[in-house]
Amino acid sequence: MHAHGGTGSDGIATPFSAMVPASSVAAALVWRNYGELCKDLGLETEEPSFRREAEEKQRRELFQNSDLGSRGREAEKFEVSCSEVPSVMEGEPVNVNEFQELARQALPKMHYDYYTGGAEDQYTLEENVEAFRRITFQPRLLVDVSRIDFSTTVLGYDISAPIMIAPSGLHKLAHPEGEIATARAAAASNTIMVLSSMSSCTMEEVASSCNAVYKSRDVSAQLVQRAERNGYKAIVLTVDVPRLGQREADIKSKMILLQIKNFEGLSSTKVDNLLNDSTFLQDDGSKLEAFAKRTFDDSLCWRRIPVNHPDYVIFISDYYLLCPLYQTFESIKVVEVGVAGIVVSNHGARQLHYTPATITVLEEVVHAVGGKVPVFLDGGVWQGTDVFKALALGAQAVLIGRPAIYGLAAKGEYGVRKVIQMLKDELELTMALSGCPSVKDITRSHVRIQHEKFHSML
Repeated sequence: MHAHGGTGSDGIATPFSAMVPASSVAAALVWRNYGELCKDLGLETEEPSFRREAEEKQRRELFQNSDLGSRGREAEKFEVSCSEVPSVMEGEPVNVNEFQELARQALPKMHYDYYTGGAEDQYTLEENVEAFRRITFQPRLLVDVSRIDFSTTVLGYDISAPIMIAPSGLHKLAHPEGEIATARAAAASNTIMVLSSMSSCTMEEVASSCNAVYKSRDVSAQLVQRAERNGYKAIVLTVDVPRLGQREADIKSKMILLQIKNFEGLSSTKVDNLLNDSTFLQDDGSKLEAFAKRTFDDSLCWRRIPVNHPDYVIFISDYYLLCPLYQTFESIKVVEVGVAGIVVSNHGARQLHYTPATITVLEEVVHAVGGKVPVFLDGGVWQGTDVFKALALGAQAVLIGRPAIYGLAAKGEYGVRKVIQMLKDELELTMALSGCPSVKDITRSHVRIQHEKFHSML
């Protein structure tokens, strides 16, 4: 159910996730523009403060009716064409930044802040992107690039490009179809989606739409078994969430906790239990943070990680990945405990502040594992050039989180497909201009990191 939320991961990457093979509604209504939102709530759109009033009223109603009931069923019927999303943009978006702007216009502020926010003052979030800009190209000329092949293989599965969708939670906050639309887009693009256990659709719903470690161990066991029954191909274990990071935007907006579909029937994690808890009700901050405190296992440590540990029961098809890692020591330990791969990620810059940008530690991790397991990168991937740079530094593929969410919010399944295709087109052009007919031709010599330039001048 996972593959980050940088992107990835960029979105919330959860303690327990499963890979979808290539082949409750999250809001009382998922309004696609503020005019419809205010009309439904009986507010005047001419009032300058209408957004704040609408969001506060929506927040109260959602919290009081977290099971969503009949309003949830209404939302499933609610459809708005892309042309109805208010936009000052002419023509189709041509990059991820423009999709982000469309998402900002389409979503209530609380939901937009949830997806875009990082830890504390956002430094790490910005650094995830900025670090890519300190890497430049060293192209090879006079190479036959009349045919470009960027297809690759991940854990034995062929995918169309080294671009996968990272795990992130609550896609129905972005679009009524939620993770189902995202999964269909991944399947149509012939790539892999990592489904978060915090998804707003069940793994059964997502699996049928296309061809975390918790304190209660029976919850983890049941999630794994359900994933196996529904054809998921790997488990990705997120290890950087003993507690939720300081997400200031969620705290300010008092982020609402909605029913998590994958947990329905698992009484130890039912949202209803928390809604009846007086301490939880009195918490004036992010309800998501309060939920994490009571649910995620902060005792998880190395001695409980091995694949054959009884706490983890079975691992699908022997594929068991660990995410995120950004230290050489940890990378070596991971290989020792028998995982099938490593995802270099800082959880979309949403957990510990001032962790390094993932691209800056990728090469170090790749060298540490010495080719024993594949290494994937999550975080800061915004362009096809970023994909190329990650491959040059040793990643087998990258994961995108926020870009996929922005596509989903702006244009649904089509938007996610469009984002993936944009990255593919940019990667293809970068490969052609760099003299690389296939991904196997992309090497370390094709890029230069900023500090290397200064060293060469000494």
